[in-house]
Amino acid sequence: MRSLPFFCRGQVVRGFGRGSKQLGIPTANFPEQVVDNLPADVSTGIYYGWASVGSGDVHKMVVSIGWNPYYKNVKKSMETHIIHTFKEDFYGEILNVAIVGYLRPEKNFDSLESLISAIQGDIEEAKKQLDLPEHLKLKDDNFFQVSKGKIMNGH
Repeated sequence: MRSLPFFCRGQVVRGFGRGSKQLGIPTANFPEQVVDNLPADVSTGIYYGWASVGSGDVHKMVVSIGWNPYYKNVKKSMETHIIHTFKEDFYGEILNVAIVGYLRPEKNFDSLESLISAIQGDIEEAKKQLDLPEHLKLKDDNFFQVSKGKIMNGH
């Protein structure tokens, strides 16, 4: 994908309520306008990169872009799991994401357990990839220094 790394920013909106409750893997969801403005060559699938909330610290993340076949979504979504424990929800805050690499295509699973296992594998692989020097340097990108409240797609 020529568009990587891809930088996007948007307000965290309520998702389907499954990440924390059913999967034990909380996600921050972008509004439809951010998802709709992704470059055409960013295909559906699981990606990894960096994320921050508001002007907070930058953390490793994985993001699912697509239809979530297990749940048969009718709307394409972009759900970010930040690899960090937050003390409280941050709906309405600005989520800043730098997508730096691709892990795998999205696919269906025959059970909730196999879906959870795949996501946990994605998280472990993302942690390893993001420790590579070429990805680590993006953690300090100027994108994460931009003033709060400036919404944009691209860089």
